[in-house]
Amino acid sequence: MKTFFETFAVAFSMFSRIPVRQFEWTEKNQKYMMLAFPAVGLVLGLAWLLVAAACDELGIPSLLTGALLTALPMLLVGGIHLDGYADTWDALASHGDREAKLAIMKDPHTGSFAVLHLILWFLLCFAANVTLAEQEAIHWLPVALLFVLSRALSGLAVATFPMAADTGLVRSFADTADRKKVRNGLLFLLAVLAICFLALDLAAETFPTGLAICAAAALVFVWYRFISEKHFGGITGDLAGWFLCRCEVWMLVAAALVAGL
Repeated sequence: MKTFFETFAVAFSMFSRIPVRQFEWTEKNQKYMMLAFPAVGLVLGLAWLLVAAACDELGIPSLLTGALLTALPMLLVGGIHLDGYADTWDALASHGDREAKLAIMKDPHTGSFAVLHLILWFLLCFAANVTLAEQEAIHWLPVALLFVLSRALSGLAVATFPMAADTGLVRSFADTADRKKVRNGLLFLLAVLAICFLALDLAAETFPTGLAICAAAALVFVWYRFISEKHFGGITGDLAGWFLCRCEVWMLVAAALVAGL
């Protein structure tokens, strides 16, 4: 039981800014950390849902609500994933060879392509959140789950995809993890999420927001595998952040497009 709580505490301390008790990182409490990663998304999704509901109840304009919902991940998670998102776009835009791209991702400086893609990311998130804020509450429930879905897929990639480098946190997580149990646990979670999305779509009796979210996530996940192997020879911590940000923004856009119809 102690290891169980330590695993979740380590996951929250690594992947969020939510205050938790600090534990020393050990091979034991990192073994199943990728299984705890979606719990961070669950807290983020519940926070998104509460903020959306509170803004609706208080009559806050949709533009301001959209801004708050866009800022929420930064407030609760920080910039750990966006940092990888920016670094990866700089590397991809270089059109260099594999070693050059990996070197660019390690460079602490931010290039122009990273800035452009970050601006685009925030614009898409803001527009999608504004659109969703204008919809009925029934459309918000699937959105609350997409933060769990993105992290479940990210953990699955760590447990199944090849690694691009012999060093780094993702490599450390992959090497210490019980890959088979982590993979099976996340696949089970993904099946449960699929059922939840289907149930929410059936309950809404309207356009399938959950189906749109799942379709967007699947497409980005396949693209992640292709890009990581073609350009980098596998995944890195930066690529994991790149995937998470891309996955969440396109799931938000898909949900907003379907809900707005």
